[in-house]
Amino acid sequence: MDYISHSEAETEDLGRRLAAVLAPGAVVAFRGGLGMGKTAFTRGLAQGLGYEGRVTSPTFTIVNEYEGGRLPLFHFDMYRLEDAGDLFDIGWEDYLDRGGVCTLEWSERVEEALPEDTAVVSFARCPEGGNWRLITMEGVGPL
Repeated sequence: MDYISHSEAETEDLGRRLAAVLAPGAVVAFRGGLGMGKTAFTRGLAQGLGYEGRVTSPTFTIVNEYEGGRLPLFHFDMYRLEDAGDLFDIGWEDYLDRGGVCTLEWSERVEEALPEDTAVVSFARCPEGGNWRLITMEGVGPL
């Protein structure tokens, strides 16, 4: 399903809407370049799960954990990892077993570690120009 986002607020809203349909153990793989809205989407996702604190990119920490909502949210950034082996070294299977939602930026770097039922959210600039984003979601129904 394709969505057009005209602003950071609309991108966050899509994240909130996705949060409403996610179950414990869900994995959401993000695809898209720098500055495309992945962290804004995750901020909305965290809000939709009931987390009220600050949400930031895990670029230097590899994973940020957000607890206190309906489900915990584990926000990974795979940019600095070499491959899926590095993901397993930081306890990937333990995160999957904790019953939260795992989101992964730069997920294509660890594709072989992702469960079969992983939802994929892709971010791209709209071909029509402007600063709009085309956000494509696969593996989830319409929001």
